[in-house]
Amino acid sequence: MLDVNLQPFPILSTPRLTLRAVNFGDAEAIFAMRTDAEVLKYIDIERPKSIEAVIDWIKMTHEIHKKNDGVLWGITLKGSEEMLGSIGFWNMDKANHRTETGYMLATAWQGKGIMQEALTEAIKYAFETIGLHSIQANINPANKASMNLLERTGFVREAYFRENYYYKDKFLNSAVYSLITTKK
Repeated sequence: MLDVNLQPFPILSTPRLTLRAVNFGDAEAIFAMRTDAEVLKYIDIERPKSIEAVIDWIKMTHEIHKKNDGVLWGITLKGSEEMLGSIGFWNMDKANHRTETGYMLATAWQGKGIMQEALTEAIKYAFETIGLHSIQANINPANKASMNLLERTGFVREAYFRENYYYKDKFLNSAVYSLITTKK
């Protein structure tokens, strides 16, 4: 069983970015992303109805982190507190040294290499610091940008599930990507 300790909150840094804890001051930025039709085009989640709902969601992510069961970073440019997006790990399978990743980026910041930079740093943390063996990403197969991002960072498509996800009265397909550490 992998002993995961995410305390204190891990702040990550890249040449352009800081990955830091999501806080209540990010509620409006999160609300904007989680209600933006373009951001959610391929992310099948319920849209929050209010800032209060986002605050409850932030509290839930803090609890997951406190239990060492996952981590969610807010992505910011260095020297700025403005949250551009988020990236994290959850559904940690400690017995098998595996986790799931997901990410979201505000429309204005897409196509600038930000998520590539953030994901690369998060992967490094997952393998080198947490000690995970593999990372999984479940995506909508129509999301070519996410597919390309995953493949550029070394993920391999392992599965394609037809109509395995029920959302808004429809069954949707899923593509499952995985990345395994090269360190043994």
